[in-house]
Amino acid sequence: MLIKQAADIPSSDITPKPLYVDRRHFIRTAMATAAAAALVSEPLAAGTAPAHGRKLDGVKNGGSFSPGEKANAWDQIATYNNFYEFGIDKDAPAQNARAFNTANWTVAVDGECTRKASWHLEDILKGETLEERVYRHRCVEGWSMVIPWVGIPLANFIKRCEPTSKAKYVEFTTAADAKQMSGLRSPVLRWPYVEGLRMDEAMHSLTLLVVGLYDEVLPNQNGAPLRLAVPWKYGFKHIKSIVRMRFTERPPLNSWQEYAPSEYGFYANVNPSVDHPRWSQASERRIGEFLRRKTLMFNGYGDQVASLYTGLDLRRNF
Repeated sequence: MLIKQAADIPSSDITPKPLYVDRRHFIRTAMATAAAAALVSEPLAAGTAPAHGRKLDGVKNGGSFSPGEKANAWDQIATYNNFYEFGIDKDAPAQNARAFNTANWTVAVDGECTRKASWHLEDILKGETLEERVYRHRCVEGWSMVIPWVGIPLANFIKRCEPTSKAKYVEFTTAADAKQMSGLRSPVLRWPYVEGLRMDEAMHSLTLLVVGLYDEVLPNQNGAPLRLAVPWKYGFKHIKSIVRMRFTERPPLNSWQEYAPSEYGFYANVNPSVDHPRWSQASERRIGEFLRRKTLMFNGYGDQVASLYTGLDLRRNF
């Protein structure tokens, strides 16, 4: 099989002409392409792992959700990240997020719900039992991990917000603090980062509000102090460092969808039969392994989630 390196691909194959002639869009496209190219030459588990965090108490084993695969090591998970707010290189977040201040964290909840409020993280977790769930994590660029997240079902918190009958979607927004997040100086995306789920996806038992990793407080570079884990979707849907949840009647415009709608759709369900325009999604490389493996439909969670998309053309709704 012929594998093209980024340098072998003509610019005409990477950048559509309308984007090329638009300087602002071209700069953003070029930066994203460079980030993808860096993946080819970057070593697995790059960087030096930061110090471990505080142990979480009373974590319940969520074994019923396990894929039955060995989890990646903490050092691998904590040093190989996509978190563009702290840099586009895979090892940049681990280095640049060390001093990120997550104290007194709040999440603003508004939109089509009864309980509009600014929720402190402690109140979101109040009365909840933290649960460790080992999930597959599949990234759109072709790499994957198995990660033991610690968190609570998103559905539990949504119920407390009392969404109205008009709430069909949930929009999430990431923190955008230019003083702490050096990556915000990059024009690769329009900040702040925005993602969204359909309400039935958000309420699904697999969807997790994550606060920890390996029974420890979530590292900054992995989305501290609060992120999503939606294991049947590509990694860019798993929004990090959440500061806002908004219930909406219409689907939110997600950041990568806005940037390149022909490459990144709203659903982002892991689907090996739908390729990214610049690379195949049929196989993946597990971080720490040399050989590639076949990509599983819905990342292997089809038995649990396929019914959510009955009648939906998943090639058009990618």
